[in-house]
Amino acid sequence: MNFRDFVELLDKKGLLVRIKKPVSTKLEAAALMRALDGRPVMFEKVEGFEMPIAANVCSSRELIALGLGVKEGELLSKLAEAIDNPKEPEVVEAEGYGEIGVDLGGLPILTHYPFDGGPYISSGVVIARDPELGLNASYHRMMVIGKDKVVVRILPRHFDEFLKRGNREFAVCIGNPVPVLVAAAVSTELGVSELSIANALAETRLVKLGGHKVPEAEIVMIAEMTDELHDEGPFLDLTETPDIVRKQRVARIRRIFVKQGAIYHALLPGGFEHKLLMGMPREPTIFKEVSKVCECKGVLITPGGCSWLHAIVSIKKKGPDDGRKAIEAAFKGHRSLKHVFVVDDDIDIHNPHEVEWAMATRFQGDRDMILRREPGSSLDPSSDLETRETAKVGFDLTIPWGRDPKDFKKPGPPMEIKLEDYLG
Repeated sequence: MNFRDFVELLDKKGLLVRIKKPVSTKLEAAALMRALDGRPVMFEKVEGFEMPIAANVCSSRELIALGLGVKEGELLSKLAEAIDNPKEPEVVEAEGYGEIGVDLGGLPILTHYPFDGGPYISSGVVIARDPELGLNASYHRMMVIGKDKVVVRILPRHFDEFLKRGNREFAVCIGNPVPVLVAAAVSTELGVSELSIANALAETRLVKLGGHKVPEAEIVMIAEMTDELHDEGPFLDLTETPDIVRKQRVARIRRIFVKQGAIYHALLPGGFEHKLLMGMPREPTIFKEVSKVCECKGVLITPGGCSWLHAIVSIKKKGPDDGRKAIEAAFKGHRSLKHVFVVDDDIDIHNPHEVEWAMATRFQGDRDMILRREPGSSLDPSSDLETRETAKVGFDLTIPWGRDPKDFKKPGPPMEIKLEDYLG
């Protein structure tokens, strides 16, 4: 499915909220996205634009699973398998695209909050290419500063390396298939294409457009990085707090291609879609590292932990140090983690009440806690703003080794009953 197919599927299943009243791209659309967070929404009429906007389309695990054609409980294993077994996608000629004038003011790019540094492209996936390393897909927010110029937030990761290697021209894709939306946030080795991971998740074709090989997105822009720097921000990040203003690189948009009847994909900063697409792809990397030291049963990057800073890890404990080993491995698997909670496999990691119950009944702070100080995530507003050092804490919430597990488990019901027999 391409992006439009997925939106149509959501509509057929009755999951899409259609807003027929005209809305503004300045604050109003974002306010509605936030009020409907967790529910896909289509803005049919956007003031000043003919193009409709779809949002919140990947704002739950259920929706992402639907987009990948798997069950919700299979997401972790499916993503882990795709990362380990990438599959190069088929490349075909592009069909149904038209080229429009280079004017970003012609696209319904949102201003999300009053404090934003400007209108932001927040769902754009950058496709960079290198003669030796191949293709790379990654997310980079872009603040519009002119009809053909954006400031791009770039961390020292793969896209930065592609730029250092002299690859100044790249594509920006908006309205991508769900496999691409998920895979673009995966952290993998340099030279392994996230688009091959996307194709391993579900069949994903690339199209030839503007001299580039790109996903079949609704909007494809060809851009070139300049030597200019410009203030970027403020912007609401995963923590739901405004990120600081930094000098970032400026890119010039050279060409814009749109599909006939294109739908603009808007992504709410700090919303469920933002959090899931960024955080969920880190679960397989944590699972892989923990599995090296003990039997890992599951991993959850929690929305309450900004889908970035907190993880719950389920293990089948077979030795006294398995909990502590799992903590160390989890921090290795996702270096931005701030707090890790390790639980036995009888605890439902998707139920915060069960996790808290395990902490209340199985954990002793002076025995089961690991504390260290080291560089953490740049998104953590409470960290040292200059060094980014933060206190990282691991909590071993597993049953104390050597104790009888029966003393730490809840009993089943006193007897089997059928409730309907009693409620008439």
